[in-house]
Amino acid sequence: MGEYTKKLEEIKELVGRLQKESPEQMEAFHKFMFAIEKPTALDTKVKELINVGLAVAAQCEWCISLHVKGALDAGAKREEVIDAAMQAVLMHGGPALMYMIPVEKALDEFGAK
Repeated sequence: MGEYTKKLEEIKELVGRLQKESPEQMEAFHKFMFAIEKPTALDTKVKELINVGLAVAAQCEWCISLHVKGALDAGAKREEVIDAAMQAVLMHGGPALMYMIPVEKALDEFGAK
């Protein structure tokens, strides 16, 4: 299992534990998340690309894994994911540039074309 696939598994495990330990909060979070993530004025691919940029700006490798995979699953191309991530670099500077490393690694691991 690759590093970024492992991060996806860690997210799944965390959510599972929190659903048992804090079911009311997790139900509320999921309800909010699903309401925001459903396609409305923006389709799923665009929303996932935005999330890639936000994940880079937040410097969260778990978020990068989740949203790079989500963007690819929604039909994004490698170049689109890189472009979205570079928007975070523009707005967040050098530290965000370093998080292009996990973006590229996740793209490679998930087989981005």
